[in-house]
Amino acid sequence: MAEPADKGPTPGRVSLVGAGPGDPGLLTARAMELIAEADVVFYDRLIPPGALTGARDDAELQYVGKMPGTVYNPQADINRRLVDAARAGKAVVRLKGGDPFIFGRGGEEAEELAEAGIEFEVVPGVTAAIAATATAGIPLTHRDDSAGVAFVTGHRTGEGEGAIDPDGSLARFPGTLVFYMGVKRLAENAADLIAGGRPADQPAAAIERGSTPRQRVATATLGTIAETVAREGIRPPALIVIGEVVRHHEKLAWFERRPLFGRKVVVTRAKHQAGKLAALLRGQGAEVVEMPVIEIEPLPMTSDEIGDGIDLLLDEQDGLICFTSPNAVREFFLVLYAAIQADARALAGWKVAAIGGSTARALAEHGISADVVPREAVAESLLESLRSQDLEGRKVLIPRAETAREILPEGLREMGAEVRVIPLYRTVPVTPDEATLEEAASADAITFTSASTVANLLAAVPGGLPGVAGISIGPITSGAMREAGIEVSAEAAQRDLDSLAAAVAEALGTGEEAVRR
Repeated sequence: MAEPADKGPTPGRVSLVGAGPGDPGLLTARAMELIAEADVVFYDRLIPPGALTGARDDAELQYVGKMPGTVYNPQADINRRLVDAARAGKAVVRLKGGDPFIFGRGGEEAEELAEAGIEFEVVPGVTAAIAATATAGIPLTHRDDSAGVAFVTGHRTGEGEGAIDPDGSLARFPGTLVFYMGVKRLAENAADLIAGGRPADQPAAAIERGSTPRQRVATATLGTIAETVAREGIRPPALIVIGEVVRHHEKLAWFERRPLFGRKVVVTRAKHQAGKLAALLRGQGAEVVEMPVIEIEPLPMTSDEIGDGIDLLLDEQDGLICFTSPNAVREFFLVLYAAIQADARALAGWKVAAIGGSTARALAEHGISADVVPREAVAESLLESLRSQDLEGRKVLIPRAETAREILPEGLREMGAEVRVIPLYRTVPVTPDEATLEEAASADAITFTSASTVANLLAAVPGGLPGVAGISIGPITSGAMREAGIEVSAEAAQRDLDSLAAAVAEALGTGEEAVRR
């Protein structure tokens, strides 16, 4: 009997995913899930910073963005590449700025996929009109001013053809008008609306880069908005809003009033750890440059110290285990499960100490409430907190980095404890790419969360970043900065990320009192 013909790989699936308007916080949970699962991501020019951070290391990332007025990455070519990738059996994400079906040509891509017999789904995104007007303090509808809203393209219907509103229907629309891609033909479009009967003195606004730290808002009237946009230098991507609701901007503009709005801050933490600090800074209005200069690398499971430490954990019923960082917590439980398929129950009978609040919270995620948490998140403070414990002859485990200060194990041995250090991971340097370094050089502040981030920044950028304020998470890091010749502009009041974000705001002159100078 003849062998069956090879029908090739089973076709994959394409997800047309909206990436939102530019604020990473507005990327949906479903979008992030699909990016993390994708074999290939075709992404646009206006996706949020960090949108691709969650992609797999082996995923293909293919840029298919377009610039206005160019034919680079023509739509027909994008459509073909989506079909080809799916036919190769790949899980495909087409990541588009805003929402795929609102002026995003997602409908054309979906039609092409349907005709090719490719399975697809559409993941909505927060469209620019919704986000930009919200951050500009302009409600699209308002009980007193507007019972409806229309989204309109600022392009004319055909090359060189007449008015955008030839029959006056837009001019007569009884509500708010929002023009996408409306800057280039703003003067003509405004004139068309006025000719159709829209009042020339009706309020109007232009919102550039809405929802991002570079947002700018210019207000005028329909009759003067084109002149105002030209004078203020408003450039795409920008929205034009026309309607009585624009009057609310001055009173409701909350976005630009955040303490770090217009400031740029560099985060040097490892890639998988940068998210929380970046989110805290963005929440205060900062533009964040994620520039990891270290990465966490687990040590081989074959390490004798790891095996001996696990054996001791299982044999001893009245020991003390000291966690010195969230990284130590994470790596410890990964190793514990990988080695013996055990979880937090393996610590039954053991006292647990955490060096600070962040480490205690990491333990809580595993269902463990730390017995000892010092007020200051440094080894010296943890030792002081343990002095009331009877440690004579007691077994103590310290899961930690391969290279670390010896103050804690030495201090515990002086108290009579039998200390075993379990090195679980090492920090390795990461060299930022040229584009990131260029962005960082123009920042207002750079944050350091450990002595290793200081050392590795200087290894990547000899001399550091002159003119950029250095902000430290605590005294140990501050000492490393001073030793390296980096001025400490501010130090967090407590050794945690919330205090570090507050210290950045204080250092830049707009935050609450949260630093010790």
